[in-house]
Parts: sequence; C-alpha cells; structure tokens
Amino acid sequence: MADNTPSSTPPRKGTPMDKTKVLDHLAADADSRMSLARLLDQLELCRRRDIPTHSHFLSDGEQALAVQAIAAAGEIRWTLEGGFAAASRKVCRFLPDWMETPDEPPLAAVEVKLPREGEGAKKLSHRDFLGSLMGLGITRDLLGDILVGEDTAQVVCLASALPILLEQWREVGWYSASPKEIPLSRLTPAEEMVQRRTETFQSLRFDAVAASAFRIPRSKAAALISGGRLLLNHLPCTKPDRLLQEGDSLNGKGLGKCKLTKVNGLSRKGRILVEMERYV
Repeated sequence: MADNTPSSTPPRKGTPMDKTKVLDHLAADADSRMSLARLLDQLELCRRRDIPTHSHFLSDGEQALAVQAIAAAGEIRWTLEGGFAAASRKVCRFLPDWMETPDEPPLAAVEVKLPREGEGAKKLSHRDFLGSLMGLGITRDLLGDILVGEDTAQVVCLASALPILLEQWREVGWYSASPKEIPLSRLTPAEEMVQRRTETFQSLRFDAVAASAFRIPRSKAAALISGGRLLLNHLPCTKPDRLLQEGDSLNGKGLGKCKLTKVNGLSRKGRILVEMERYV
C-alpha cells in the first residue's frame, strides 16, 4: 500500500532539465551528488520510456534534496514510500501520466524471531541486524527501516533484494536467523514518544528555537549549528540567525527531533507563540 498520494512539481513544460546544473546547485559532497544523479536518471527514464521507475532507498536528508531536485526538473508525478506511513527511509517513485492509480510499491518485508531473554541471550540491536545484512554484501540503499521489537525484527527492502535475504540471511550476531516474507501491512513500527508544548520567542532564530527545543544553552546550540551538527529540515544549515517558520523540523545526533507545528501570532507581551513537538 502506498504511503503518499502522488505529487507533482509546478509545470515547467518546454524547460529541459540541466542535470549538471541541478547537481552543482544541490549536492554538497560526492555522496549526495551520486545519490541525486541516480535519482534524476530514474526520473528521466520514466519520462523517456513512459514507464514507472523508482530510486534506491533515501535517507531523510536525501529525501529533502530529492524534493528540491524534482522541483528543478519540471512537471512529473512522484511519491515517496517506505512500507508504512512513518517510515524514515523511503524510495521515490516516478509515475507516467497514464498510470491513474499507483500499483504496489517495489518493496518487500521479512521478519525474524528474536532469541528469548533470560536464557543467556544478548539483546540484539538495530546495529546487529544492519551489520549482519551488510555482511551479505547488501548495500544500505537496498534496505529501508529495520524495526526491532520485543519478539521479532522486521526489515523493509527493495523487492529485488528479497531473494538474498530469504536464501542467504542465516545469522545475526551469534544467533541463527530464519527470515520469512511478510506483507507490508504486517509491519509494526514502535509508537513514537512525542512531547508537545507551547513556547514563546522574541524571534524565531535557529539557535534560539534549538536551545529551547532541546533544553541546551543557546551558545551550545549556536556552536552545533555552525559546526553543521544540527539539521534544519534534514539538511545542514550553518547560520544560527536563520529565521524559522511553521512546519520546520530540527534534529541532531543524540538530541532527537523537534518540529514547529504551529506559529500562533504574538502573546500579550509581544513574543511569538509557537506550538512544538519533540520526538524522543
């Protein structure tokens, strides 16, 4: 089942995409340039052959860049899908005009049973599962979210990688693994813990909002921003004085994620009222 309804960028008919210019403008390093180039190749393949195509799995930051790249490319129908609505890693699908309703996404999922605790078993982590899969030669861009629960772990992957998981994945750490394919509808992501509160600000500067959101000194927030360690809408922004707006999200390693869900105008004292959600 699709996670997002198809979207389209504003029409730019008659304006061919300059791929090199898009990459030069958006890609900050070699890795992001390669990821974007592959995405744009799939976009052009959809246009040229009039068939549905899709990207590899994209991280949050890669998805943010993808949206900008697609906007620069002109009119096309597209959607982001990861197997379930709250997925972090998603593929971008490009859809031809004749496809009124998107078919099933090119994704699959497998499930493995976890060893029981209390019998000398070590609790397995996300890192254990990812390491064992990459040890098979599977690259990260073929894998979506890895959901580690109490009794089972579930892995989303591209359908093309499914045979490798089913036929070759036989151990995680010291434990044996017997993966079984499951429908995407059986994926069970953990419920996110969300803290909601209302804050007031003199201005919506990046450093001021980040300091309040993550309960850290403003000087530390400014240092993290300047060092590129706090992301704005999943992309680096090294300007502490950048003014934020409703809908912006902030995240940093070890800090979690915060979103400005609503800007409510001014308080009686003339400060800006902001409703925020922090995911912990």
